[in-house]
Amino acid sequence: MDFLRPASWEEALAAKAEHPTAVPIAGGTDVMVEINFDHRRPEYLLDLNRIGELSEWEVGEESVRLGASVPYTKIMENLRGELPGLALASHTVASPQIRNRGGVGGNLGTASPAGDAHPALLAAGAEVEVASVRGSRLIPIDDFYTGVKRNALAADELIRAVHIRKADGPQQFSKVGTRNAMVIAVCAFGLALHPETRTVRTGIGSAAPTPVRAKAAEEFLNAALEEGGFWDNGRIITPSVAKQFADLCSAACNPIDDVRGTASYRRHAVGIMARRTLTWTWETYRGTAARTEGVA
Repeated sequence: MDFLRPASWEEALAAKAEHPTAVPIAGGTDVMVEINFDHRRPEYLLDLNRIGELSEWEVGEESVRLGASVPYTKIMENLRGELPGLALASHTVASPQIRNRGGVGGNLGTASPAGDAHPALLAAGAEVEVASVRGSRLIPIDDFYTGVKRNALAADELIRAVHIRKADGPQQFSKVGTRNAMVIAVCAFGLALHPETRTVRTGIGSAAPTPVRAKAAEEFLNAALEEGGFWDNGRIITPSVAKQFADLCSAACNPIDDVRGTASYRRHAVGIMARRTLTWTWETYRGTAARTEGVA
């Protein structure tokens, strides 16, 4: 196994173009596990740790540009207000040591359906910035996952950053695991309210071959909130609406039985998490709206 150590982004792209099978490594929290268990034996490892820009982030007027290697700890410490869903998801990643090393780019590159960042990125409507010697492009998160541990990257492309709109409403993340730390998700769920567009987005992890959105549930809830005037009147969402939303989220799953849980349990758990996160986010939205009206 050869080790490539580019000193700049341009050198990294040139190395990836010359060696398309090279596996990028930054935090190494996924790649090294596969290598240590002999599940993967790449011909080349492409070390990106010398490229400082990958560990930087920029908060713009409307969105955050998050470098692919920004550690989860930095997201928790610095971007909780702008990216609350992703910050909550970052809290659930493994252990402090791994949160200090791992980043969102690694989750995206591995594209495991159990990656903790995926539900939050789907709910927020992120875009993935990728590049090669041919140029760069933005891939909508909905188009990024193409199969089990497969993504939309071309062979010569690397993930440079993730663009995520700053939260304009409450966001939540829930995860079920067999213990409280150092655990792969049995299933996970992300929810984001977007009051500016009066829409809701979801993200489901570890309950289908890829991370997915519950689009039918979103459409139902968007219509119910609009028809009932909930965005304006701030009323509590009725139990029947919450139950139907939860049922549709469960129906969006296509899980398997494995050592962590059964398919039926995953469907049930996703429904429970959907109902709970909807309750939590809506209560936060109602409280924020009431305070705003009081100030006005």
